[in-house]
Amino acid sequence: MLDQKDLDNKAQELQRGLQDKLGVQGPDVSHALARAGRRLPARVQRQGKVFAQAVFMSRNPKVARQLDGATTQAAYAEVMTHIEGIDVVERRKDRLLHLAASVAFNLLFVAIAFITFLWWRGYI
Repeated sequence: MLDQKDLDNKAQELQRGLQDKLGVQGPDVSHALARAGRRLPARVQRQGKVFAQAVFMSRNPKVARQLDGATTQAAYAEVMTHIEGIDVVERRKDRLLHLAASVAFNLLFVAIAFITFLWWRGYI
């Protein structure tokens, strides 16, 4: 069975991982996971909600006895495995390449539209 201190330590570790890898912050783990939003796959989001609910429930001693330690541990392990697998440098590089590709496409589109307009008006 997981105790309050263990779950709080894991929640803080999960928040640190979300801050380091995704740059999201929150007052607690549930808010940090919500702010991560679509940057996490749906399966990981569901497991994160399970873990956040367990952390919330562990604050009440009577309700904490109803927690399933194996499910909570599995949810924590799955979320942490995904977060640890995120390569920050690769994400940053992909974001810059995506931005450059968008700018290049837009410039190409505007140039083609301008040339087409000139051809239509008879200047070319």
